[in-house]
Amino acid sequence: MARLEKVYLKNNVMGLIFNGTQNILEEESHIKDVLSRIVVEMIKREWPQHWPDMLKELDTLSKQGETQTELVMFILLRLAEDVVTFQTLPAQRRRDIQQTLTQNMDKIFSFLLNTLQQNVNKYRRLKMEASQELKAQANCRVGIAALNTLAGYIDWVAMSHITADNCKLLEMLCLLLNEPELQIGAAECLLIVVSRKGKLEDRKPLMVLFGDVAMHYVLSSAQSADGGGLVEKHYVFLKRLCQVLCSLGSQLCALVGSDSEVKTPVNLEKYLESFLAFTTHPSQFLRSSTQITWGALFRHEILSRDPRLLAIIPNYLRASMTNLVKVGFPSKTDSPSCEYSRFDFDSDEDFNCFFNSFRAQQGEVIRMACRLDPKTGFQMAAEWLKYQFSIPIETGPMNSKTNESHCSIFSPSFVQWDAMTFFLESIISPMFRTLEKEEIPVADGIELLQLVLHYETKDPLILSCVLSNVSALFQFVTYRPEFLPEVLSKLFASVTFEVVEESKAPRTRAVKNVRRHACSSIIKMCRDYPQLVLPNFDMLYNHVKQLLSNELLLTQMEKCALMEALVLISNQFKDYERQKVFLEELMSPVVNLWLSEEMKRVLANTEDFIHYVGADNMIADPTTDDSCGLNRSRINLCVYTILGVVKRARWPASLEEAKSGGFVAGYMSNGNPIYRNPCSVQILKLFDNLLALIRTHNNLYNPEVVAKLGENFAKALDMLDVEKNTILGLPQPLLELYDSPVYKTVLERMQGFFCMLYENCFHILGSAGSSMQQDFYSVDGLATELLNSAFINLDNIPDYRLRPLLRVFVKPLVISCSSEHYESLICPILGPLFTYLQMRLSQKWQVINQRSLLCDEDTADDNPESQEMLEEQLVRLLTREVMDLIAVCCVSKKGAEQTSSTVAAEGDDEEMMSTEVAPPSSSELTELGKCLMKQENVCTALLITTFTSLSWKDTLSCQRTTTHLCWPLLKQVFTGNTMIPDAVIWFFKSVLKGLEVHGQHDGCMAALVHLAFQIYEALRPRYVELRTVLEQVPEIQKESLEQFDSKLLNLTLQKVADKRRKDHFKRLIAGCIEKPLGEQFRKEVHIRNLPSLFQKVKPSLETDTLESSEDGVLITLFES
Repeated sequence: MARLEKVYLKNNVMGLIFNGTQNILEEESHIKDVLSRIVVEMIKREWPQHWPDMLKELDTLSKQGETQTELVMFILLRLAEDVVTFQTLPAQRRRDIQQTLTQNMDKIFSFLLNTLQQNVNKYRRLKMEASQELKAQANCRVGIAALNTLAGYIDWVAMSHITADNCKLLEMLCLLLNEPELQIGAAECLLIVVSRKGKLEDRKPLMVLFGDVAMHYVLSSAQSADGGGLVEKHYVFLKRLCQVLCSLGSQLCALVGSDSEVKTPVNLEKYLESFLAFTTHPSQFLRSSTQITWGALFRHEILSRDPRLLAIIPNYLRASMTNLVKVGFPSKTDSPSCEYSRFDFDSDEDFNCFFNSFRAQQGEVIRMACRLDPKTGFQMAAEWLKYQFSIPIETGPMNSKTNESHCSIFSPSFVQWDAMTFFLESIISPMFRTLEKEEIPVADGIELLQLVLHYETKDPLILSCVLSNVSALFQFVTYRPEFLPEVLSKLFASVTFEVVEESKAPRTRAVKNVRRHACSSIIKMCRDYPQLVLPNFDMLYNHVKQLLSNELLLTQMEKCALMEALVLISNQFKDYERQKVFLEELMSPVVNLWLSEEMKRVLANTEDFIHYVGADNMIADPTTDDSCGLNRSRINLCVYTILGVVKRARWPASLEEAKSGGFVAGYMSNGNPIYRNPCSVQILKLFDNLLALIRTHNNLYNPEVVAKLGENFAKALDMLDVEKNTILGLPQPLLELYDSPVYKTVLERMQGFFCMLYENCFHILGSAGSSMQQDFYSVDGLATELLNSAFINLDNIPDYRLRPLLRVFVKPLVISCSSEHYESLICPILGPLFTYLQMRLSQKWQVINQRSLLCDEDTADDNPESQEMLEEQLVRLLTREVMDLIAVCCVSKKGAEQTSSTVAAEGDDEEMMSTEVAPPSSSELTELGKCLMKQENVCTALLITTFTSLSWKDTLSCQRTTTHLCWPLLKQVFTGNTMIPDAVIWFFKSVLKGLEVHGQHDGCMAALVHLAFQIYEALRPRYVELRTVLEQVPEIQKESLEQFDSKLLNLTLQKVADKRRKDHFKRLIAGCIEKPLGEQFRKEVHIRNLPSLFQKVKPSLETDTLESSEDGVLITLFES
């Protein structure tokens, strides 16, 4: 555009601002926005070089009236956003504009503050006169615009501008907190200021906000905003104000006790009271917002010792007692919190998820507070517990569906009991850690424990809370062991808990939870306090034997839980022979059942197995008719018992105790002891039948066997709905969980049986290695036995069953195995397995990719969308499982640790958007990895799997594989000079394909670029074909490639810095890096650079120094 055209355009636009728009209150906001953006686009292209008077012109415009002033505010705000926040300009233009803004910031800030002050003063004066209402509104609109513009600058300008004139800006913002129309904008600005990072010295002036005046305005504005009930605008302001106080607390923690020599503010008490007001507000969101800051204050080295903070701890704990009560569901009206929750949460499920997180966070802060004042916390918890005992149970309108006299999870009594229990648990642990032994209130604790033990209720939800209190208070029993029998009696009574004695109706989940809770409490007691329980072992054993004698009294899982508790105590015998005899006696009923002729026949034959468990039956009533339930429970009993004993039986931790007890069988070549587990003899006797069961279970998935399932059980091998919901990330219903039976139909019961049986069998195999060690790994022909059972018929095993096989069996098997068994056991298993997994995953991803290509075509809807999503997500999870297994097997612990966090949460993909990139992996191959890579077919499978996975549509797997696996595996191959050029090309292309698929994610892109760079740099000197691959990259600059190549191949040239070489390489392959969707169709806007105003002048070196010899330079440098 010619210069005259530019001047013409600029004059017309400025003319439009001057008198081309309607009044400030009448003009449409999009017109104002577009007009201000046109001016900003001109500024971005011409200022300051070709438009030096721009700021003066804007100042002149602002003097024409409120309409023009508001537009000037918009211009300055959009300019700051484009230049600083979004950085939408070329680097040089951005630098020129930002530096010019910085140079003129005194004028700009003065202009903004004056505009704000003048218009606020006019607004306050005019709003009192009814005839001047429109004029007042115009001034208010300018004030809001000025605050918004300030918010765009105060995040990045020098702190000196914000604190100039004795913190005039902060004073104005505090004053405006009491102005209803301007308070949100003022709070936003304050929040940005108090959230500033940077040098502590620069932040010291912010302590002025702890002064009397500032605190008064904050508190009074909060009170007035909250005084008129719930109004959305006022509620938004309260949220901002709460954030201001939180950030102010963070600044206080950073400044006090640092080198900046800031003293604890005199007004700390007033600040804490203001902050506590938000912690006691009806809004659950506001309450939760304060927790991190409370935690920081209680954790602070200096502030935590301040008497004023210590004095507020009782008030905080009292507030927490209210906040822990789970009320405020948006769909309900039983609490003032409900109304606020309707603003903050879309559904009860959203609120439930939030509250669980809030409660966990609050528990952590309560523990911190109790480390500072443990006795007060315990006293409050004791009073609350006694109060709950003194009042009757109130079920409320939302009572249990199955029994109207019982609570539901929304009943008033249950939410109080639940909160009180959590509070007590949070108090007890830090009290025992903090107080000296003689200071612990043992008498008070035992009194509370006796109250809990003597409390009787038939309500399952309340009883579950009672059991939690027993567990929390159990630490006092370590001081008074004579109360242990009473505790055990209470727990055993709950193990057999029934709402209605001898009822034939299925137990609800709440009842099962009570029984399971009691079993878990007994196990926890025996695990954490085995020496305390040991003197009562005979009593415990006799009680358990009595319960086990009645086949129908307990479920199989409950029986096994009690046996696990006995095994844990038996570890304290520290006598191999005695423990071995005990385990033989304990397991004898299970051994007899498991090794019976009938069971051998059933476990070895697929048809007999189906018939025995009832999966081929035709049933009349799918809710109650279950003639084979007892058979299934017998199999479950055996499997649960084997698993419990394998997991719990151990030798003493002390080598001396192990030797004297007869647990050491010998020593390895490296001097490490070889332990023997007292359970090994018994477990290995049962091993053949276990492998037969696994083999039979795998064969159930054969199509001809599936066809033999009864009509009612055609889907018995499918996933449970709860598994599907977990994988798809769907929330579970809140209320029905506790009122309904665990399994509503016989089909669900059968599905649960097959699912748990499959996983538990593999848990046994996975735990056997770490538990029995040499006794297990030395079994003759173990590799063949496992290959012929666990790994048969894998083609028909669905993905959701293959995952636990890899995770709970193969991975622990490898981790626990010593190197002497790699050749005989691990390699014969992993070789065929990795080859198979590579083929399976390739086929699965091929189907997904084809489905993506065909998604626009009309296809028959045989496969609903939800089913496709489930299948795809399962393939992703299986892929991650496989990659994690390869990492565990092949790369050293350093690399494996970073990858072993796989699939902790189903479908947890937040990490895929991560821009944090791990540094170049220094992982090395493990001994097992080298062993596997020696076998050509396994080596090929590993390399193909890892490099093909880079272009599979799972970003998380791609990033982990790229960072930790690809390079160590490839390096092992190319160091042997055995690769043909086609293989090298394929590896390099695979990485570039990965960039085509995942390049839009910063984390993946950085890792893939680094890997491609490593491969090219290491292999280009030997394989000229790699250059040919690069030449095919779209939009590659041949001259730049030639330059890069020549530098790489010329060994006499000094190497350029690694980062510069990598940046050069990244520019070369930019054409194959996938762009984010938002950038793919964006029209590129080119802004021409102007002559720079701020060029740095490099200091020139002395000519004589440059011309002198090398020796001369050294002499010059070291001359004194």
